[in-house]
Amino acid sequence: MDHKKVAEVVIKAVGRDNLVAAAHCATRLRLVLKDDSKVDLKMLDNDPDIKGTFKTNGQFQVIIGPGDVNNVYDEFIKLTGLSELSTEDLKKVSQKNQKFNPVMAFIKLLSDIFVPIIPALVAGGLLMALNNFLTQPGLFGSKSVVQMAPNIAGLSEMIQLMSAAPFIFMPILVGISAAKRFGANQFLGASIGMIMTTPNLGGAGKFWDIFGMHVSQTNYQYQVIPVLVAVWLLAFLEKRFHKWLPSAVDFTFTPLLSVMITGFLTFVIIGPVFKGVSDAITNAIVWLYNTTGAFGMGVFGLTYSAIVTTGLHQSFPAVETQLLAQFAQGKGAGDFIFVVACMANVAQGAATFAVYFLTKNKKVKGLASSSGVSALLGITEPALFGVNLKYKFPFFSALIGSGIAAAFAGLMHVTAAALGSAGFLGFLSIVPKTIPMWVVAVAISFVASFVITFIYGKGHLKEDVAVETATVKSAGDEVEQEEKAQAIIKAEDELHDEVIAAPVTGKTESLTKVNDPVFSTKAMGNGAAIIPSDGTIYSPVTGEITVAYETKHAYGIKSDNGAEVLIHIGIDTVNLKGEGFSTDVKQGQHVEKGDKLGTVDLDVVTKAGYDPTVMTIITNTANYANVERIDGEDKKHGDDLIAVTKR
Repeated sequence: MDHKKVAEVVIKAVGRDNLVAAAHCATRLRLVLKDDSKVDLKMLDNDPDIKGTFKTNGQFQVIIGPGDVNNVYDEFIKLTGLSELSTEDLKKVSQKNQKFNPVMAFIKLLSDIFVPIIPALVAGGLLMALNNFLTQPGLFGSKSVVQMAPNIAGLSEMIQLMSAAPFIFMPILVGISAAKRFGANQFLGASIGMIMTTPNLGGAGKFWDIFGMHVSQTNYQYQVIPVLVAVWLLAFLEKRFHKWLPSAVDFTFTPLLSVMITGFLTFVIIGPVFKGVSDAITNAIVWLYNTTGAFGMGVFGLTYSAIVTTGLHQSFPAVETQLLAQFAQGKGAGDFIFVVACMANVAQGAATFAVYFLTKNKKVKGLASSSGVSALLGITEPALFGVNLKYKFPFFSALIGSGIAAAFAGLMHVTAAALGSAGFLGFLSIVPKTIPMWVVAVAISFVASFVITFIYGKGHLKEDVAVETATVKSAGDEVEQEEKAQAIIKAEDELHDEVIAAPVTGKTESLTKVNDPVFSTKAMGNGAAIIPSDGTIYSPVTGEITVAYETKHAYGIKSDNGAEVLIHIGIDTVNLKGEGFSTDVKQGQHVEKGDKLGTVDLDVVTKAGYDPTVMTIITNTANYANVERIDGEDKKHGDDLIAVTKR
């Protein structure tokens, strides 16, 4: 790779006067720009040394690859005269460059609180759906499964109890998560949730007589908004008492006073007021759904993916938890937002696959195929930002397909009993009796979006999608292209079939589920991800260390058999600047398979708010006939993880 030439291409494409700041991590250039719309994306897409681009959190990121990105960055800095920044410094610059949006700040607050508790709600909702399968008459005949097999009635009752628990005691879950977000002690947050749901509460009809006041003994099971406000007050009081009280009594009296005052005000003011607010919001949403029906669902489906691009969808879990809580009490039809999300995600995936069949650009084909699969499984950001929005018409075609499918789902009263993967696997969360119509709606979404995108794209193929690799324009370029071709042939001759080992112990998952478009779209190559249970990192191959970053969060290894392996520890952990990491190897060192490379303190990573997932990527995937993750969920370091097969 000609690092200076790549840097020149990036500068020309983004515009020298458009640059604000630049940094780099293990795989990509991270740029803050004045105006992202001025970037010449076609120029970047057509450069064979640039593996892709995307925008996130106010940064425009250009994927270069390990071992090259630091050299390209050095040339970039020389050519532009910008100051060198760390990724953490760049993050601060990008935040300053973005105008403060109170609405988005509030939505992020809700997202930070509710996203961590979604697994508990998914478990409860799916258990509820399972119990519906067992107790719903008409699914497998005139009688329910329990009626046909009375000996499983006890099991059904146990499942019902387990399914209801996360919703009944939702204030405890919200209390823990909200306390963490607001900066309070999480156990005190849980205590407030317990106080609001304790079985000793007599109910709305009973009162405490306190200084002449009649304080209702309302039980706040299933509630969300009252506990959010209560824990915010708890955090406010706890921080103040920590400042006001001397250290000798702080440990004892801060928790006492914080909980006692918060608890009292919760039953006197917060609970009654905000339970009314919560009920009003939920009833308004349900009224809107019942009133607008298929039309309302269609409009929602038509706009859902557009909402995703703004980030406003992060507020939806807060609404969905209320809908699911009502459903768990037998008071509501279920969650219709999840149904719309399924239609929208499948539509965007279908449009992306249409682009795959339209384009002749190999880079776009690779991105479209991987991001399309990801969208069908419920993760649409790679498809949205990597393909559909880049070419515009696939995005709008998918909106139309999603709107049609959502309207049909609304007409058929399809709803969900749980949260889950909003894509092809979404049927697991759907109310059992409506699953057949959900399947039909998903089929409509896929077919309509694919057909509309493909037909429209046929007429706009040359100007919009089918961008061929740049043609040779001079004798010098021709020689360079020939040299590259010969180098590729030579590299392929040095390859051998090989099995790459797991570098760390933990649970494996597909790269498409990784919360980083560079890895989930496989722009850097195919491979596997592991959610680590142990922090020791081992070499997955015998070979030479080609990259050993100062931040110790990534390693590049060239296997003796030809595989180029990137081990990337965590997502955005470069921002930790080496904190929590140690390394035992240096660049240029030869290692044996199973040798210790270094360690990562998983507690440091997670407490800092970063995802600790370890990615193992074969960066020269294109040189192989096949790169495939080996089956098996639980892996120990040294277990077979990835098989590579030469052409």
